[in-house]
Amino acid sequence: MKLDKLVGERFKEKPSDCVVDSHALMVRGGYIKFVANGIYSSFMPLRRITKKIEAIIREEMDRIDGQEVQFPVVMPASLWRESGRYDSVDNSLCRFQDRNGSPMVLGMTHEEAAVHLVREYGNTYTRYPFMIYQIQTKFRDEARPRAGLIRVREFTMKDAYSFHTSQEDLEKYYARCYHAYERIFARTGIPETIVVQSDSGMMGGKISHEYMLLTPIGEDSIAICPSCGYRANMEAAQSIIENTRDAVSEELTKVSTPGMHTIEEVCDFLHAPAEKSLKAVVYQKNADDGYVIVFIRGDLDVNETKLTNYLGENIHPAVITEESGIAAGFIGPVQMNAPCKPLILFDESVRGCNNMVCGANETDYHFTGLDMQRDLPDAEYHDFAKIIDGGICPNCKKHSITVSRGIEVGNIFQLGTKYTESMGMTYLDEKGESHYPIMGCYGIGVGRLAASVCEAHHDEYGPIWPMSIAPWQVHLCCVKAADEQAHSTADRLYDELQNAGLEVLYDDRKVSAGFMFSDADLLGVPVRVIVSPRNLKENVCEVVTRDKTYSEKIPVENTVQAVKELVEKLLKACEVQE
Repeated sequence: MKLDKLVGERFKEKPSDCVVDSHALMVRGGYIKFVANGIYSSFMPLRRITKKIEAIIREEMDRIDGQEVQFPVVMPASLWRESGRYDSVDNSLCRFQDRNGSPMVLGMTHEEAAVHLVREYGNTYTRYPFMIYQIQTKFRDEARPRAGLIRVREFTMKDAYSFHTSQEDLEKYYARCYHAYERIFARTGIPETIVVQSDSGMMGGKISHEYMLLTPIGEDSIAICPSCGYRANMEAAQSIIENTRDAVSEELTKVSTPGMHTIEEVCDFLHAPAEKSLKAVVYQKNADDGYVIVFIRGDLDVNETKLTNYLGENIHPAVITEESGIAAGFIGPVQMNAPCKPLILFDESVRGCNNMVCGANETDYHFTGLDMQRDLPDAEYHDFAKIIDGGICPNCKKHSITVSRGIEVGNIFQLGTKYTESMGMTYLDEKGESHYPIMGCYGIGVGRLAASVCEAHHDEYGPIWPMSIAPWQVHLCCVKAADEQAHSTADRLYDELQNAGLEVLYDDRKVSAGFMFSDADLLGVPVRVIVSPRNLKENVCEVVTRDKTYSEKIPVENTVQAVKELVEKLLKACEVQE
């Protein structure tokens, strides 16, 4: 490929709307172009990268007996009604009508399509287990697209679905896919990816894991215990709080707190620490706008995923009206007589607490001396809190939790019979008895993976692509291309490198060396071969790697062989040792 024919512009200035490095570098390097919020077109360099990622994914899926299929992008709403998700999923599911008025959806995930494809085929136990997968464009109307390809609305994803006749068989296959994912991320250049327990969310199922690339720009929070190796997404991590009761419980006393609405204001006014306060967090159910009030220790925050899972339905922050009777800023669990009859929930963090500050359900008043055991003996407690840095590890029980940020690059779920049962997929066992198959689901976002590799491996000048997914293997630079000897030597090397089976990007533009090398840095090709009049005076070519770990002057006649060996060495470094 000649660089002067490569469609796309490269430039030095960082775009003002790019908040993360991978996004900025992909825009600057001519990889992507903005189309609409969360929607991008891909130029050739990115397409070559994603094709290599897809090839690695296919190899690893085929290795664990996967069969590649393809589901439609557009599906009838009836499929999603069968599973119950047409009404339960929020507006991230794009719903529309075709020209005949039939309700349709754009695929954001394909569990329904997978069951639809195989439910007649899988009618007998003799055909199990099996796994089908696709690499397909999807659309999720994401509310807050950000960070370039890391969170988008339109995306390419590998999703796989396995079908089994027993939980034991699912678990065996789940372990195979678990290790296949480890190989995929190692081969694509991010072996540092970690696996964490996660929340299954709208996918369903009880057991799920996410593969996380730890990075400060990640949008997911991960709880990690360095002592025992426990790792979990913040949404799934159990929050354990130890409370010590005061020896003497004070009387429940109403006190004036004029204009004091927040925990910080109230605690400062009453000279009480935040952990001695009861915070009320108010939500409404999406289905009927019914109010839900969660009481939690004042220094903690509600984990909305845990709350949603407990309720079994979606929620949103409450709009507190005068008619509700809720005294915003002064809400407490004692003498709560609001006409809206809110559902009252208590977090484990307040179990057994005494001498607490809480709202008095009257404007400008709070209670002091609240004793949960004495004043609310019938309260039930559940885990609704976010785990905190320095918190107690759910596994080893040490105060050792650290909270880090990460990008989710893949996920796997044990779905159970959620979809086969709702969609009527059954099989007959050897006794002629009918059962629902058990499913597993396994996803990887291709564009997000490419962006994550860029985020993990770059410098201030551009990406440093691993050889396994680099857009080209060799970047041939002819410095001072107007020089006849330099140009003819570079032309000959271009042909010889290609004949040796190498992927070569050739830059013979009549531009300055600085301009040429700046473009080369942005394209991030692992091996660079520099032909220049100065080098040719010594009959050598300069061979360097993009990561600056290798730089040698090689005799011209030995350059092709040296480059080939270097490429093979860098490819081997991306292989997984079994």
